[in-house]
Amino acid sequence: MDWSPTSLPIAVDAMGGDHGPGEVVAGAVLAAREHGLPIVLVGAPGPVSAELARHGASSEIPIVRAEEALEMDEGALASLRRPRSSIAVACHLVRRGDAGAVVSAGSTGGVVATGRLRLRGQPGVLRPAIAVVLPTRPRGTVLVDAGANADVKPEMLVQFAHLGAAYADVALGVRRPRVGLLTIGSEPGKGNKLIRRAHELLSAANVDFAGNVEGTDVMAGSVDVIVTDGFTGNIVLKTLEGGVRYAFGELRDTLSEGRLSRLGAALQRRRLRELTRRLDPEEHGGAALLGLNGTVVIAHGSSSAAGIAAACRLAGRLVEKRIVERIGERVSADARSHRRWS
Repeated sequence: MDWSPTSLPIAVDAMGGDHGPGEVVAGAVLAAREHGLPIVLVGAPGPVSAELARHGASSEIPIVRAEEALEMDEGALASLRRPRSSIAVACHLVRRGDAGAVVSAGSTGGVVATGRLRLRGQPGVLRPAIAVVLPTRPRGTVLVDAGANADVKPEMLVQFAHLGAAYADVALGVRRPRVGLLTIGSEPGKGNKLIRRAHELLSAANVDFAGNVEGTDVMAGSVDVIVTDGFTGNIVLKTLEGGVRYAFGELRDTLSEGRLSRLGAALQRRRLRELTRRLDPEEHGGAALLGLNGTVVIAHGSSSAAGIAAACRLAGRLVEKRIVERIGERVSADARSHRRWS
Protein backbone atom coordinates (compact mmCIF):
# COMPACT_ATOMS: atom_id res chain seq x y z
CA MET A 1 0.00 0.00 0.00
CA ASP A 2 1.37 3.39 -1.00
CA TRP A 3 -0.36 5.80 1.40
CA SER A 4 1.90 8.23 3.21
CA PRO A 5 1.92 8.32 7.03
CA THR A 6 0.44 11.83 6.92
CA SER A 7 -2.63 10.74 4.96
CA LEU A 8 -3.42 7.28 6.26
CA PRO A 9 -6.84 6.10 5.09
CA ILE A 10 -9.82 5.25 7.24
CA ALA A 11 -10.48 1.50 7.12
CA VAL A 12 -14.24 1.08 6.72
CA ASP A 13 -15.79 -2.28 7.61
CA ALA A 14 -17.90 -2.67 4.44
CA MET A 15 -19.76 -5.73 5.70
CA GLY A 16 -20.88 -4.38 9.10
CA GLY A 17 -24.30 -3.04 9.98
CA ASP A 18 -27.89 -3.77 9.03
CA HIS A 19 -27.41 -2.30 5.55
CA GLY A 20 -23.89 -3.36 4.59
CA PRO A 21 -22.36 -3.32 2.11
CA GLY A 22 -24.86 -1.13 0.22
CA GLU A 23 -25.24 1.86 2.56
CA VAL A 24 -21.73 1.45 3.95
CA VAL A 25 -20.10 1.70 0.52
CA ALA A 26 -22.38 4.62 -0.39
CA GLY A 27 -21.31 6.40 2.81
CA ALA A 28 -17.65 5.72 2.13
CA VAL A 29 -17.98 7.18 -1.37
CA LEU A 30 -19.75 10.22 0.12
CA ALA A 31 -16.94 10.70 2.66
CA ALA A 32 -14.29 10.45 -0.05
CA ARG A 33 -15.98 12.72 -2.59
CA GLU A 34 -17.57 15.40 -0.43
CA HIS A 35 -15.09 15.52 2.46
CA GLY A 36 -11.87 14.49 0.75
CA LEU A 37 -11.19 11.66 3.22
CA PRO A 38 -8.88 8.81 2.16
CA ILE A 39 -10.86 5.58 2.49
CA VAL A 40 -10.13 1.87 2.16
CA LEU A 41 -13.03 -0.60 2.19
CA VAL A 42 -12.58 -3.94 3.94
CA GLY A 43 -14.82 -6.82 2.93
CA ALA A 44 -15.73 -9.43 0.32
CA PRO A 45 -14.40 -8.10 -3.03
CA GLY A 46 -17.37 -9.30 -5.09
CA PRO A 47 -20.24 -7.41 -3.44
CA VAL A 48 -18.06 -4.44 -2.43
CA SER A 49 -16.78 -4.02 -6.01
CA ALA A 50 -20.34 -4.19 -7.31
CA GLU A 51 -21.43 -1.41 -4.96
CA LEU A 52 -18.45 0.76 -5.89
CA ALA A 53 -19.25 0.27 -9.59
CA ARG A 54 -22.85 1.32 -8.94
CA HIS A 55 -21.52 4.67 -7.72
CA GLY A 56 -18.90 4.94 -10.46
CA ALA A 57 -16.17 4.81 -7.82
CA SER A 58 -14.29 1.62 -8.74
CA SER A 59 -11.04 3.50 -9.31
CA GLU A 60 -11.43 5.86 -6.35
CA ILE A 61 -11.46 3.58 -3.30
CA PRO A 62 -9.27 0.46 -2.82
CA ILE A 63 -10.58 -2.78 -1.33
CA VAL A 64 -8.83 -5.05 1.16
CA ARG A 65 -10.13 -8.61 1.07
CA ALA A 66 -11.95 -10.10 4.06
CA GLU A 67 -14.26 -12.99 3.23
CA GLU A 68 -15.77 -13.33 6.71
CA ALA A 69 -18.08 -10.90 8.52
CA LEU A 70 -19.56 -10.68 11.99
CA GLU A 71 -23.34 -10.91 12.05
CA MET A 72 -25.26 -8.21 13.94
CA ASP A 73 -26.53 -10.73 16.50
CA GLU A 74 -23.05 -12.10 17.25
CA GLY A 75 -21.40 -11.01 20.47
CA ALA A 76 -17.88 -10.76 21.82
CA LEU A 77 -16.94 -14.43 21.27
CA ALA A 78 -17.38 -14.00 17.51
CA SER A 79 -14.08 -12.11 17.43
CA LEU A 80 -12.33 -15.37 18.35
CA ARG A 81 -14.40 -17.55 16.02
CA ARG A 82 -13.84 -15.29 13.02
CA PRO A 83 -10.21 -14.12 13.07
CA ARG A 84 -10.40 -13.02 9.41
CA SER A 85 -13.61 -11.03 9.67
CA SER A 86 -13.85 -7.62 8.01
CA ILE A 87 -13.63 -5.80 11.35
CA ALA A 88 -10.59 -7.89 12.38
CA VAL A 89 -8.80 -7.12 9.11
CA ALA A 90 -9.64 -3.42 9.45
CA CYS A 91 -8.14 -3.37 12.96
CA HIS A 92 -5.06 -5.19 11.66
CA LEU A 93 -4.55 -2.45 9.05
CA VAL A 94 -4.43 0.14 11.85
CA ARG A 95 -2.14 -2.00 13.98
CA ARG A 96 0.48 -2.35 11.24
CA GLY A 97 0.26 1.31 10.21
CA ASP A 98 -1.60 0.95 6.89
CA ALA A 99 -4.69 2.78 8.15
CA GLY A 100 -5.29 5.58 10.62
CA ALA A 101 -8.68 4.56 12.01
CA VAL A 102 -11.46 1.98 11.82
CA VAL A 103 -15.14 2.70 11.18
CA SER A 104 -17.72 -0.06 11.61
CA ALA A 105 -21.50 -0.23 11.93
CA GLY A 106 -21.26 -3.85 13.05
CA SER A 107 -22.23 -5.49 16.32
CA THR A 108 -21.02 -3.31 19.20
CA GLY A 109 -19.97 -6.33 21.24
CA GLY A 110 -18.07 -7.77 18.29
CA VAL A 111 -16.35 -4.48 17.49
CA VAL A 112 -15.33 -3.90 21.12
CA ALA A 113 -14.00 -7.45 21.55
CA THR A 114 -12.15 -7.41 18.22
CA GLY A 115 -10.66 -3.99 18.93
CA ARG A 116 -9.39 -5.14 22.33
CA LEU A 117 -7.95 -8.31 20.82
CA ARG A 118 -6.34 -6.78 17.74
CA LEU A 119 -5.32 -3.30 18.90
CA ARG A 120 -4.83 -3.91 22.63
CA GLY A 121 -5.37 -1.35 25.35
CA GLN A 122 -3.13 1.68 25.70
CA PRO A 123 -0.49 1.45 28.44
CA GLY A 124 -2.09 2.11 31.81
CA VAL A 125 -5.69 1.90 30.53
CA LEU A 126 -7.63 -0.67 32.55
CA ARG A 127 -10.56 -1.00 30.11
CA PRO A 128 -11.49 0.76 26.85
CA ALA A 129 -14.82 2.58 26.97
CA ILE A 130 -17.41 3.84 24.51
CA ALA A 131 -18.00 7.60 24.36
CA VAL A 132 -20.99 9.24 22.68
CA VAL A 133 -21.90 12.90 22.35
CA LEU A 134 -25.40 13.75 23.58
CA PRO A 135 -27.13 16.65 21.76
CA THR A 136 -27.33 19.01 24.73
CA ARG A 137 -27.19 22.81 24.70
CA PRO A 138 -25.19 25.03 24.47
CA ARG A 139 -22.83 22.27 23.32
CA GLY A 140 -22.79 18.49 23.39
CA THR A 141 -22.16 16.37 26.49
CA VAL A 142 -19.92 13.28 26.39
CA LEU A 143 -21.39 10.14 27.96
CA VAL A 144 -18.84 7.45 28.85
CA ASP A 145 -19.13 4.43 29.14
CA ALA A 146 -22.06 3.82 26.78
CA GLY A 147 -21.85 0.04 26.60
CA ALA A 148 -18.38 -1.52 26.59
CA ASN A 149 -18.15 -2.50 30.29
CA ALA A 150 -21.17 -3.74 32.22
CA ASP A 151 -19.14 -4.46 35.38
CA VAL A 152 -16.56 -1.94 36.53
CA LYS A 153 -14.40 -0.95 39.49
CA PRO A 154 -14.16 2.56 40.96
CA GLU A 155 -10.69 3.05 39.45
CA MET A 156 -12.13 2.36 36.00
CA LEU A 157 -14.70 5.12 36.42
CA VAL A 158 -11.86 7.53 37.19
CA GLN A 159 -10.13 6.48 33.99
CA PHE A 160 -13.40 6.89 32.07
CA ALA A 161 -13.36 10.49 33.30
CA HIS A 162 -9.92 10.97 31.72
CA LEU A 163 -11.01 9.26 28.49
CA GLY A 164 -14.13 11.42 28.33
CA ALA A 165 -12.22 14.61 29.14
CA ALA A 166 -9.73 13.95 26.34
CA TYR A 167 -12.60 13.24 23.96
CA ALA A 168 -14.49 16.41 24.96
CA ASP A 169 -11.31 18.41 24.35
CA VAL A 170 -10.76 16.91 20.89
CA ALA A 171 -14.34 16.50 19.66
CA LEU A 172 -16.02 19.52 21.30
CA GLY A 173 -13.11 21.90 21.83
CA VAL A 174 -13.60 22.11 25.61
CA ARG A 175 -10.19 22.82 27.08
CA ARG A 176 -11.00 21.88 30.70
CA PRO A 177 -14.14 19.74 30.66
CA ARG A 178 -16.32 19.56 33.78
CA VAL A 179 -16.95 15.94 34.79
CA GLY A 180 -20.05 14.60 36.53
CA LEU A 181 -20.67 11.14 38.03
CA LEU A 182 -24.08 9.65 37.22
CA THR A 183 -25.95 8.37 40.26
CA ILE A 184 -29.30 8.63 42.10
CA GLY A 185 -28.74 11.91 43.93
CA SER A 186 -26.60 15.03 43.84
CA GLU A 187 -25.24 14.64 47.38
CA PRO A 188 -21.75 13.05 47.70
CA GLY A 189 -23.05 10.12 49.78
CA LYS A 190 -25.71 9.04 47.29
CA GLY A 191 -25.35 5.83 45.29
CA ASN A 192 -24.10 2.31 45.82
CA LYS A 193 -20.69 1.29 47.15
CA LEU A 194 -19.12 1.54 43.68
CA ILE A 195 -20.36 5.08 43.11
CA ARG A 196 -19.46 6.35 46.57
CA ARG A 197 -15.88 5.10 46.23
CA ALA A 198 -15.63 6.49 42.68
CA HIS A 199 -16.80 9.86 44.02
CA GLU A 200 -13.94 9.85 46.55
CA LEU A 201 -11.38 8.98 43.88
CA LEU A 202 -12.70 11.52 41.38
CA SER A 203 -12.59 14.24 44.04
CA ALA A 204 -8.83 13.63 44.35
CA ALA A 205 -8.16 13.04 40.63
CA ASN A 206 -6.63 15.52 38.20
CA VAL A 207 -9.98 16.33 36.56
CA ASP A 208 -12.47 19.18 37.00
CA PHE A 209 -14.92 17.08 38.99
CA ALA A 210 -18.31 18.77 39.40
CA GLY A 211 -19.79 16.06 41.64
CA ASN A 212 -22.81 13.82 41.15
CA VAL A 213 -25.41 14.24 38.43
CA GLU A 214 -28.83 12.60 38.30
CA GLY A 215 -30.84 11.22 35.41
CA THR A 216 -32.72 14.50 35.12
CA ASP A 217 -29.37 16.25 34.51
CA VAL A 218 -28.27 14.09 31.59
CA MET A 219 -29.66 16.45 28.94
CA ALA A 220 -29.24 19.64 30.95
CA GLY A 221 -25.74 20.46 29.67
CA SER A 222 -24.58 21.26 33.22
CA VAL A 223 -21.36 19.23 32.76
CA ASP A 224 -19.23 18.36 29.74
CA VAL A 225 -18.61 14.70 30.59
CA ILE A 226 -20.91 12.22 32.34
CA VAL A 227 -19.20 9.13 33.76
CA THR A 228 -20.99 5.85 34.39
CA ASP A 229 -20.64 2.10 33.88
CA GLY A 230 -21.45 0.60 30.49
CA PHE A 231 -24.62 -1.13 31.71
CA THR A 232 -26.19 2.09 32.98
CA GLY A 233 -24.79 4.19 30.15
CA ASN A 234 -26.25 1.96 27.46
CA ILE A 235 -29.68 2.06 29.10
CA VAL A 236 -29.48 5.87 29.28
CA LEU A 237 -28.50 6.08 25.61
CA LYS A 238 -31.22 3.71 24.38
CA THR A 239 -33.84 5.43 26.56
CA LEU A 240 -32.93 8.81 25.07
CA GLU A 241 -33.07 7.43 21.52
CA GLY A 242 -36.48 5.88 22.20
CA GLY A 243 -37.72 9.08 23.81
CA VAL A 244 -36.66 11.17 20.83
CA ARG A 245 -38.41 8.78 18.41
CA TYR A 246 -41.59 8.89 20.50
CA ALA A 247 -41.55 12.69 20.78
CA PHE A 248 -41.06 13.16 17.05
CA GLY A 249 -43.86 10.68 16.32
CA GLU A 250 -46.23 12.59 18.57
CA LEU A 251 -45.11 15.91 17.08
CA ARG A 252 -45.62 14.62 13.53
CA ASP A 253 -49.14 13.41 14.36
CA THR A 254 -50.03 16.70 16.07
CA LEU A 255 -48.78 18.84 13.18
CA SER A 256 -50.79 16.88 10.64
CA GLU A 257 -54.11 16.90 12.50
CA GLY A 258 -55.67 19.93 10.85
CA ARG A 259 -55.23 22.78 8.42
CA LEU A 260 -54.03 25.27 11.03
CA SER A 261 -51.53 22.74 12.41
CA ARG A 262 -50.17 22.08 8.94
CA LEU A 263 -49.89 25.82 8.29
CA GLY A 264 -48.02 26.29 11.58
CA ALA A 265 -45.69 23.44 10.66
CA ALA A 266 -45.01 25.04 7.28
CA LEU A 267 -44.11 28.33 8.94
CA GLN A 268 -41.78 26.57 11.37
CA ARG A 269 -40.28 24.20 8.76
CA ARG A 270 -36.77 25.58 9.04
CA ARG A 271 -36.66 25.31 12.84
CA LEU A 272 -38.20 21.83 12.75
CA ARG A 273 -35.57 20.69 10.24
CA GLU A 274 -32.81 22.07 12.48
CA LEU A 275 -34.29 20.31 15.52
CA THR A 276 -34.52 17.04 13.60
CA ARG A 277 -30.91 17.39 12.45
CA ARG A 278 -29.63 18.18 15.95
CA LEU A 279 -31.36 15.18 17.54
CA ASP A 280 -30.51 12.71 14.77
CA PRO A 281 -27.92 10.21 16.14
CA GLU A 282 -26.36 9.90 12.67
CA GLU A 283 -25.38 13.57 12.70
CA HIS A 284 -22.86 12.95 15.49
CA GLY A 285 -20.98 10.20 13.66
CA GLY A 286 -21.52 7.39 16.11
CA ALA A 287 -19.53 6.40 19.18
CA ALA A 288 -15.78 6.38 19.79
CA LEU A 289 -14.14 3.36 21.41
CA LEU A 290 -11.46 5.01 23.54
CA GLY A 291 -8.40 3.57 25.27
CA LEU A 292 -7.05 1.35 22.48
CA ASN A 293 -3.83 1.65 20.48
CA GLY A 294 -5.80 2.96 17.54
CA THR A 295 -8.89 5.00 16.70
CA VAL A 296 -12.16 3.09 16.39
CA VAL A 297 -15.56 4.65 15.62
CA ILE A 298 -18.71 2.55 15.96
CA ALA A 299 -21.55 3.81 13.75
CA HIS A 300 -25.19 3.02 14.48
CA GLY A 301 -26.14 -0.43 13.22
CA SER A 302 -28.92 0.98 11.04
CA SER A 303 -26.77 3.79 9.64
CA SER A 304 -27.61 5.25 6.26
CA ALA A 305 -24.94 6.47 3.85
CA ALA A 306 -25.04 9.87 5.57
CA GLY A 307 -24.43 8.23 8.95
CA ILE A 308 -21.43 6.28 7.65
CA ALA A 309 -19.99 9.45 6.11
CA ALA A 310 -20.44 11.26 9.44
CA ALA A 311 -18.66 8.41 11.23
CA CYS A 312 -15.77 8.69 8.77
CA ARG A 313 -15.59 12.45 9.40
CA LEU A 314 -15.48 11.83 13.15
CA ALA A 315 -12.73 9.22 12.74
CA GLY A 316 -10.70 11.60 10.58
CA ARG A 317 -11.05 14.39 13.14
CA LEU A 318 -10.00 12.13 16.02
CA VAL A 319 -6.90 11.02 14.12
CA GLU A 320 -6.04 14.60 13.15
CA LYS A 321 -6.39 15.75 16.76
CA ARG A 322 -4.32 12.80 18.04
CA ILE A 323 -6.94 11.37 20.38
CA VAL A 324 -4.85 8.26 21.17
CA GLU A 325 -1.85 10.36 22.18
CA ARG A 326 -4.00 12.77 24.20
CA ILE A 327 -5.49 9.89 26.18
CA GLY A 328 -2.01 8.45 26.76
CA GLU A 329 -0.81 11.80 28.11
CA ARG A 330 -3.76 12.08 30.50
CA VAL A 331 -3.45 8.51 31.81
CA SER A 332 0.32 8.87 32.27
CA ALA A 333 -0.06 12.17 34.12
CA ASP A 334 -2.70 10.64 36.40
CA ALA A 335 -0.42 7.67 37.15
CA ARG A 336 2.49 10.00 37.99
CA SER A 337 0.23 12.02 40.28
CA HIS A 338 -0.81 8.89 42.18
CA ARG A 339 2.81 7.76 42.58
CA ARG A 340 3.78 11.18 43.90
CA TRP A 341 1.08 11.21 46.58
CA SER A 342 1.10 7.53 47.52
